[in-house]
Amino acid sequence: MHLQKKKVNTMAEIANQNEQNRVLSKTLRAERRTYFFDMKSTKSEQMFLTITESKRRFDNDTGNFFYEKHKIFLYEEDFENFKNILADIIAESKKPDTDSPSADPAESEDQ
Repeated sequence: MHLQKKKVNTMAEIANQNEQNRVLSKTLRAERRTYFFDMKSTKSEQMFLTITESKRRFDNDTGNFFYEKHKIFLYEEDFENFKNILADIIAESKKPDTDSPSADPAESEDQ
C-alpha cells in the first residue's frame, strides 16, 4: 500500500495563489467601513467577484483592535441579474416615499 502525501501550502504560497488569481481590485472607503471589490478567476478561467466589507472594531476584553469582515462571492453567471437588482434597489431608494412610515434599515439586514 502506497500513501501519497498531500502537499500543505504555506501561508505565503496561498497568498501568492490568491494574487495570481486576482484580475482586478478596487477599494471603497466609506466612513467607518472599507469595501474591497476583487475580480478573480478560477483554475478553469471562470470569473467571480468577491465583495468584502471590513470594519475596524475594538475588543474590550483584550484591549486590541481587530477587523471584522463579511464577504460575498458573486459568480459570473449572476453578474447581470445582480447588477439589475442593485440598480432597481438604488433607483427605488431615490424615490420619495410618502406612503409608508420610515423603516429602520437594521430590521431588514438579517433578511
